[in-house]
Amino acid sequence: MSTQPALGRIVYREDLTPDLAILRIQPDDSSPVPEFKPGQFVTLGLKLDGSDKVINRAYSLSSPPEEKRYFELYIKWAMEPVPGKFTTALFNMKVGDTLYWRKPAGAFTIEDKKADGTPDDRALVLVASGTGLAPFVSYALHLKAAGSKRKVVVLHGARSIRELGYRELFEGMAKENSNFVYLPTVSRPRDPASQGWTGHTGRVETLLVPNGGMSELERAVGHRLAPENAFFHICGYQGTIDSVIAILQPLGFVSNRSRRKDGSFDIKIETYG
Repeated sequence: MSTQPALGRIVYREDLTPDLAILRIQPDDSSPVPEFKPGQFVTLGLKLDGSDKVINRAYSLSSPPEEKRYFELYIKWAMEPVPGKFTTALFNMKVGDTLYWRKPAGAFTIEDKKADGTPDDRALVLVASGTGLAPFVSYALHLKAAGSKRKVVVLHGARSIRELGYRELFEGMAKENSNFVYLPTVSRPRDPASQGWTGHTGRVETLLVPNGGMSELERAVGHRLAPENAFFHICGYQGTIDSVIAILQPLGFVSNRSRRKDGSFDIKIETYG
């Protein structure tokens, strides 16, 4: 496919909250979704304010590459400091509306080989805040489809229960596969939208802070985490990324932005607005 934009049509929409939604976009010519790797993004295009100029924004795909019928996206309506024109237009769209899209791209993909080229079988720990969860949904569904035996741990921080997107999917995966662990946490447990919540509270990085000798993450996996047995992917707000790295660096973990001399690293990061 060329780099020219193609037309797509919204075929499904689920609003989790007034400013958080799951969208599915199908190529308008009914052709299959092109090849991509879990963790990549698709660029959407819209004409805003009656202009003929197409404005583009990139969104990580939450659907796995095995899903050929549509792209699935997990999108937050940008409201601060002022409402974003693009996401405002996107949130005003409904099923049947059309928009432009470009072929998926991006490097925030699963690390399945070490720097020396050997397979990486360390536990894959996926830390997300907000809609930074999107690429990890794609990771998890792809690894399941591929029959991977690798241990996968998903940590997701959101403000309320209603913002724990894909919670039912992950709870189901954890029940059917002992190698899959799901650790959600909410930062506003007293919010009416969190009524009835009895799980973890606080920001997602608190799950990595030692408490009584081990962190909640280590208790969940059953052992202490070190670069020899765990590889981290972090996707979310810059504050989340900085906090998690600050916790992991003293343990010997190194990020892809400051690799060791041999090219190895144990943390891969992606900033999400």
